[in-house]
Amino acid sequence: MALDRAPSEHRTNLMWKRTSNDFAYATYNRDHVVRTGSGVTLPASSAPEYKGDADRVNPEEALVAALSSCHMLTFLALAAKKRFVVDAYEDDAVGYLTKNAKGKLHLGKCVLRPRIVWQGPAPAADVLAELHATAHEECFIAQSVVTEVVIDQG
Repeated sequence: MALDRAPSEHRTNLMWKRTSNDFAYATYNRDHVVRTGSGVTLPASSAPEYKGDADRVNPEEALVAALSSCHMLTFLALAAKKRFVVDAYEDDAVGYLTKNAKGKLHLGKCVLRPRIVWQGPAPAADVLAELHATAHEECFIAQSVVTEVVIDQG
């Protein structure tokens, strides 16, 4: 699935403002807002383990969501081109922070667990595995990160 047009731009605007009286690590606020180029506003924060707000999306969750969403969208495109009809797709994706070779935390692994409802019979297991493998290879986000992405078909 080659990009058959000029490269596209995808913009966001991030806004943070200090709301605490001081700027100490233990007390400064982590809450911020991300606005997408399409105008969607996303309340964000750091993960709760890093003093963030659990009611807001954190960067680690956003990366896992981007990997999951990109895989799904690529998979759906491939399935449609092969004339398989998908009625529903759900994924309980999990990202794991691990230390890299330099000892730095990074999202070292992301496991996607897609569950697909097909109209009519599902593709054979080998065909389904090939659809997922191709979706991974063609996913723009997966190709942009060093995170190991595992597709667990259950």
